[in-house]
Amino acid sequence: MGGKRIRRAAGMSTIARLGAVGVVAGVLTAVMALPVVGGAGLGVVVAAEELDLRPLELEEPSPAQVTTMRDARGKKFAEFYEQYRVVVPLEDVADVMKRAIIAIEDSRFYEHGAIDLEGTIRALARNLSSGGVSQGGSTITQQYVKQVLLNSATTDEEREKAVEATYMRKLKELRHAMAVEQKYTKDQILEKYLNIAYFGASAYGVEAAARRFFGVPAAKLNLPQAATLAGAVQDPNATDPNLGREHRQRLLKRRNVVLDRMAELGEITKEEAEKAKAAKLGYKGVKLPGGCETSDYPYFCLYVRHEILRDPAFGKTAQERLNLLNRGGLTIDTTLDPKAQAAAEKAIRKWVHPTDIPVAAQALVEPGTGAIKAMAASRPYGSDEENNEISYNVVADAAHGGGVGFQAGSTFKTFTLLTALKKGMRVNDGFTAGAGYRAPAESAFKNCNGDPVGDPSHTVTNDEGSPGWKTLESGTWNSVNTFFMLLEQRVGLCDTVQTAKSLGIHRSDGRKLQEFETFTLGINEMDPVTVAAAYAGIAARGRYCRPTAITAITDPSGEKTSYTPKCRQALDPEVADAAAHVLSGVFTKGTMRGVGGIGRDAAGKTGTTDDYAAAWFAGFTPDLAGAVSIGDPRGSTRHKLIGVTIGGRYYGSVLGASIPGPIWRDTMIEALKGVEPTSFTPINTARFGGCTTNCRPSGPSEDDRRGEGNPVDRGDGPGAGDVAGGEEARGGGNGEDATVR
Repeated sequence: MGGKRIRRAAGMSTIARLGAVGVVAGVLTAVMALPVVGGAGLGVVVAAEELDLRPLELEEPSPAQVTTMRDARGKKFAEFYEQYRVVVPLEDVADVMKRAIIAIEDSRFYEHGAIDLEGTIRALARNLSSGGVSQGGSTITQQYVKQVLLNSATTDEEREKAVEATYMRKLKELRHAMAVEQKYTKDQILEKYLNIAYFGASAYGVEAAARRFFGVPAAKLNLPQAATLAGAVQDPNATDPNLGREHRQRLLKRRNVVLDRMAELGEITKEEAEKAKAAKLGYKGVKLPGGCETSDYPYFCLYVRHEILRDPAFGKTAQERLNLLNRGGLTIDTTLDPKAQAAAEKAIRKWVHPTDIPVAAQALVEPGTGAIKAMAASRPYGSDEENNEISYNVVADAAHGGGVGFQAGSTFKTFTLLTALKKGMRVNDGFTAGAGYRAPAESAFKNCNGDPVGDPSHTVTNDEGSPGWKTLESGTWNSVNTFFMLLEQRVGLCDTVQTAKSLGIHRSDGRKLQEFETFTLGINEMDPVTVAAAYAGIAARGRYCRPTAITAITDPSGEKTSYTPKCRQALDPEVADAAAHVLSGVFTKGTMRGVGGIGRDAAGKTGTTDDYAAAWFAGFTPDLAGAVSIGDPRGSTRHKLIGVTIGGRYYGSVLGASIPGPIWRDTMIEALKGVEPTSFTPINTARFGGCTTNCRPSGPSEDDRRGEGNPVDRGDGPGAGDVAGGEEARGGGNGEDATVR
């Protein structure tokens, strides 16, 4: 196939172009001065001296392009767009495609200027005979102008003006076309047109159309495919192959018209045309990419999307930010680590099935940077309830597309431990904890407003309680509720709250933290990202970094903006070291002893909420931190994790060490495979070793000698987070409020 017609007369002089325009001006002037034809009327009568055909500069905002998200290795995992368009240079478009579009839309494209005189006169004659504007006779340059004006419109009124059938609109279009022809070469105009034209099936631009229609790039289009796309631009809605058989039949007929025209012009032989016409339409309807629902990593995708939509740095208004995301053609590089993500997903699948109603969620965060390395959940994301899909980001807070979260349970005891260490207590300091705890007075606990919030009428208990002398170590290892109530009373509720806040703790639903005496037992609803980031701050020796998912954003022009971690020193490094030392014993002497460690330094804390409404594990190594939650999204206080089958296993009750702990363990082993182990900084024994004035008055008990190493989550069962009989906990699980009595 030759293509001589396209390659000849690569351009014409400006004088020749404007000469043709001058002739057309005369024609337009005469025609526009004609009286009303057939009663329809032209709507406008223009005197010759008033007709302005000077070039009019065209504002050409970049057409809406696809925004792409990439993982830490540069692989695309999500796309956003208002118009599915991928801009490509002309050299990346098959030659046969260029020839087909020119043959059917503007066969004299390389021979005329801004206006095709022959085509315009032919269109005017047809319009006069019909009594209105029934034929455009537009050149490719004029069509490009029209598309720019249409795509630039922001209101329905502007869109209507861009396509209205009036000669004034046509005149303005011609003036813009003159300016475009002066500004660009013919090849540049053709490239711009091919990238802005709509082809149907939600595909804008030739590259997107080639992928959508045939699953190939524009550079690989063959003759029948090129003729199909060339035929589609005339009336893309009428020939949209995605709308059914009738539309496809119209598109097939239109394709054959293009092939006949190409043969008529000598671009292909009649034999080639007939062979191509015998081919099937071949429409594949390749699924459109885009949005988080089609992403391989939907929960991470949702987090990034909401980061952009809520940050004024990306636009003053919500609409501006949405336009930037959907139209900006950005390349968003993220912190997502495919290896860590795969490890998280594999571990969750092992313990919880996608068909299970309770949902397990996990976030992995890098200590020292706050980089979110993975976000995974057991249930698929989406709106199809029959497939057990979940329609919000169960791994994140409401500000990032999440829900109200689940009560964090005894994972909050860590903040009380940290506060005690900050106040000078040593790891063997302790006191006697009874089988039950009742506040001695309302004033025993004061929130950060100074209000007394103690509840002398309610008793907090231990599951299979082990009353006796407890130290910071043994009380933490076995998550003893009554011990932590005494400890929080001693170090102060508000100080404990402030410690938690310094590590980024905030409620998942965005409401103010509930500051009641049982704060240490985890009555506040949380999300895995927030909890993982807090524990990552301990792992980084007290350096808390706000969780981040974006490392850089590049705009279509290639300008790149990089983003650095936002960190602060939230804890004295030695306090964090001491807490890591205590929490590491959870694996060897405490609630995770039956689960086991990961073969390297690790620390963590189980958490089981009141009456088994939800269960957690949060832990860290010096290299990676993570938090895992599980609960029933229908309402955790109504649908408790008691007598349930999850992952094909029956559980009389689900504890922090039952499912979340093993998921965390399996994830860390896989995610850190091949990573050189890093050790915790040893505890400063001179500062935190032994005991001070809170030493055990006599020799250690039998439990102390055994390290109280119970293999079950003894302190995290009924009673954990237990306020006023459990379900009456203020700000109850999954947003189901109740009242403190």
